[in-house]
Amino acid sequence: MAKSAKRRPWRPQLTRGELYRGWVFFACYFILFPFLMAGVQWLFDEKWELFLSDAAANVLYYSFSAFLVLLVFWSFLRHGFFLLLDWLPENLFALATGLLLWFLLRFFTGFLPFPVENPVYSDHAQQYLISPGATSAIVVFLTPLVEETLFRGLVFGGLRRHSRLLAYVLSVSLFSLYSVWQFAFVRGDLRYLLLALEYLPAGLALARCYDNGGSIWSAVFLRMVINAVTLYGIVH
Repeated sequence: MAKSAKRRPWRPQLTRGELYRGWVFFACYFILFPFLMAGVQWLFDEKWELFLSDAAANVLYYSFSAFLVLLVFWSFLRHGFFLLLDWLPENLFALATGLLLWFLLRFFTGFLPFPVENPVYSDHAQQYLISPGATSAIVVFLTPLVEETLFRGLVFGGLRRHSRLLAYVLSVSLFSLYSVWQFAFVRGDLRYLLLALEYLPAGLALARCYDNGGSIWSAVFLRMVINAVTLYGIVH
């Protein structure tokens, strides 16, 4: 009885091939894709004069990214779905506690005096006014599928088999920096990197959710809830 009550051990979920393909895709998504998307939008606006809106560009970008994620990580996502069903109580508990952890940490980080405002909030508010359906689909559904597969499934899961602490530190740090580094680069102001602290609560809560639940889908669903709550707070 005592043995069956113990927490189920962590099991590697990514195959070696998925790890190799995944890290290549991660590097492209992190570094190459943003610049490629800027080039595509320039072609639509300046070269072809089709004037692609930001909402339409984001739908194109994240739909393409989601397609590649399904292509690269199909067996991992499929396996994670069955783990979700097999370990449903553990994953539901991990999702609930992860959401509570995010609320608590977000409350405390709200008191930090950031020297610059987060451009994401004004961008999402503007895009929602122009195209609420597309913005909601991107923020609530497409982004969680793509980024949780990468930051939690690949980064955290790939490192978790070697070091739990390293998995937490790198997955949370990379996720937080990815959310803000483009602002610092485009605007030439390193103070925007301090906004990474705003994303630490979500990064930690999502990593803990995946670690304790065991299925990547619990982290995806938690990210959907977090993004939906955040978007609601921005537009209302």
